[in-house]
Amino acid sequence: MADVKTIIAKRVAMELNDGDLVNLGIGLPTLVANFVPEGIDVTFQSENGFIGMGNAPETGAEIENLVNAGGLPSSVLPGAAFFDSAMSFAIIRGGHLDCTVLGALQVDAKGNLANWMIPGKKVPGMGGAMDLVTGAKKVIVAMTHTAKGDIKILEECTLPLTAKGQVNLIITEMGVMEVTAKGLVLKEIHPDLSVEEVQAATSAKLIIAPDLKKMCL
Repeated sequence: MADVKTIIAKRVAMELNDGDLVNLGIGLPTLVANFVPEGIDVTFQSENGFIGMGNAPETGAEIENLVNAGGLPSSVLPGAAFFDSAMSFAIIRGGHLDCTVLGALQVDAKGNLANWMIPGKKVPGMGGAMDLVTGAKKVIVAMTHTAKGDIKILEECTLPLTAKGQVNLIITEMGVMEVTAKGLVLKEIHPDLSVEEVQAATSAKLIIAPDLKKMCL
């Protein structure tokens, strides 16, 4: 299987629409900016205070004080704007984001999200994730399907929740799952995997879409 982060980021980028304002969470989601389909104009917002985020700069081309919400070097596109945290969260909480993409420690069949408390480790808190998932019109969880063998897609989250019932879509290297009132619907599957293999790596019972498709890699 190809690099899983690339598989996930490319597939997430296919969910973005022309004219969307999108927030990318730290880590894997930041890669999505590198794979926006040609002809699609998407504006990315960085939680730490700017709109118009571009791709990660090449080594040696970084600007010292220009970083994304994860503290990694970033770039800006023509027309970008910088502002303070009050304005950044007014955009987020005001319902102006068309989509937010973020990772998760756990997500479940009801669209509940847990992505801030790591057992046995000290963490600073959930940060802006709580605001992002309740403020954005669409919430996409982009993550590896499992973590060191631990299942992350559950019937019900066991870690403290970041938000309840806010996740719309889960995209992993194994497949694409939509959160519905009846549960998780497996809509797309990695071409090299079987439904049985995906289900074995998922605690939640998957509903198989009648028109199940192969992921476009």
